[in-house]
This record gives sequence, C-alpha cells and structure tokens, in this order.
Amino acid sequence: MRHRISGRTLGRNASHRKAMFRNMATSLIRTVRIDEEDKKKPKVAGRIVTTVAKAKELRPFVEKLITLAKKATQHEADAAQFATSAAKNSEEWKAWRKGDGWKKWVAAIAPAVNYRRRAYAALRDKLAVNILFEELSKQFQDRNGGYTRVVRIARLRLGDAGEQALIEFVGKNDRVRRRSRKGASMPVAAGSESPAAAPTAATTAEASAT
Repeated sequence: MRHRISGRTLGRNASHRKAMFRNMATSLIRTVRIDEEDKKKPKVAGRIVTTVAKAKELRPFVEKLITLAKKATQHEADAAQFATSAAKNSEEWKAWRKGDGWKKWVAAIAPAVNYRRRAYAALRDKLAVNILFEELSKQFQDRNGGYTRVVRIARLRLGDAGEQALIEFVGKNDRVRRRSRKGASMPVAAGSESPAAAPTAATTAEASAT
C-alpha cells in the first residue's frame, strides 16, 4: 500500500520521471513561441497532448516554474533604475562599473539571477528559460495561480488505448460561457426592437386620439 506517498510513479523510477517531466515542460514552454518556417511547428501555441496521468503530474511542475519567473520580474524592475544604457567597455560604462551604481544593480538583480538559475536547473534549456521569463511571466503577471489547464480528449491513444488529455496555458483558447437571459421568451434579431419595447395597437390608437 502507498500510504502517505503523494504523486504517481507512472511506472518509472525517480530519475526517469524527473527527465520525463523536464522534457515535457520544455516542449510545452517552447510551443509558446512558434517559428512559422519550421515544418514541425505545433498546430496550437502553448499546448501539448499526453496521457491524463502525465498531464496531472506535469501541471504543478510547470506552474512552479512560472511562479519563479513572476518573482524575478519584480527584482528585474527594481534593478532597472540602477542600470546603464551605455555600450559595454565604453568610457561611460567603465565609470558606471567602478561606481556605486554597479554595486546597487548587482544587489538588486541577484535574486532574479538566482531564479533563472533554478529554472535552468529544472529545464536545462536556454530557449525555454528565456520564453518563461520574458513572455510567460508577463502574460500571467496579474494572475495568482492556475496558469495551465488539463482537458480530456475523447480519442484514445493507439496501441494501448490510454486516456489522452491536452495541457495548455490559459488565456489563449478560453471559451466564454454564454448565459441565457431570464424572462426572454424569444430571441431578438440584431437591429430590431424587443417585444417589450414594441408599441401595441391599443397604445398607438390612444396616442392618435389625444
């Protein structure tokens, strides 16, 4: 019995699971930036298809990485006030490098560098880390959790008939739920008056008589 043991083993040992989640997370993040000239480009940005069990285990792995990227955004913004726009190795840059501005910039940017290193240790892919910190962190800046969703697919996987699901980032392919208006007995066409607002024959006769 697997009492007090969280997570699914997925038929793999710890190192195999770690490598699998790393590859899946990298694939999911890299689909955000699609190269139109790539022949193997994904059909939908920010989405991959896998089994239901793997998608459920991958979701917290990816969302923790997005949280790291969001934390780094604030530190990068704080360090921007101490940075310089001078070209590297120029006289202005050398003066900034020897002054207090560089020391303040290093102290402010250090936590953001730490977050990037932690994300790279988990993904081992520079492009995925850049997309994570440059695009996804800004996309979910005003959202507190729930950055991905898992949607089951009716089509079973060929070979073993495994239940499939897609995992994708929210905000791109969201569906808007339409609520029916209470009390509306019939739909109203665009540009026409509603039945309640249309004048009746008795009202028209009374108006002409006065």
